[in-house]
Amino acid sequence: MKRYKHIGSYGLVLDNDRILLINKVGGPYDGKLDLPGGTIEYKETPEKTLIRELKEEVGIEVIKYSLYDGISTDLEWIYKDELHKIQHIGFIYKIDKYTGNILKNNIITEINDDSKGCNFYDISALNKSMLSNIAFIEIEKLGYKIKE
Repeated sequence: MKRYKHIGSYGLVLDNDRILLINKVGGPYDGKLDLPGGTIEYKETPEKTLIRELKEEVGIEVIKYSLYDGISTDLEWIYKDELHKIQHIGFIYKIDKYTGNILKNNIITEINDDSKGCNFYDISALNKSMLSNIAFIEIEKLGYKIKE
């Protein structure tokens, strides 16, 4: 068994009772909906990561944001027939203002390696099996009840 820590910055982009989520490709959340964001790179602040990742994955320029939460959750993932335990740590930001158009379809590249696009989803239509752990937890912290 291998153990990993993943530390990233993520954005909560809300529009009334809808939330912006990316369609994950690869990794432990493959095929799930997740918050836009990603790994904090060497010498990068959580805020710079947020701005960079939302540009890469979602296509928007973040103008105004505020720190909403810090989270730590864990998950198990079978990769190449081996069990991996991952601690997922995230800085969660509410995005208050942005410019640009949402990339509903995104091409997988070296820079964007895990989002095949994004969309706003009605929170009432989501269920737990559709979501990454971090997305599920944060949506419920916003006061919504997600169906099992």
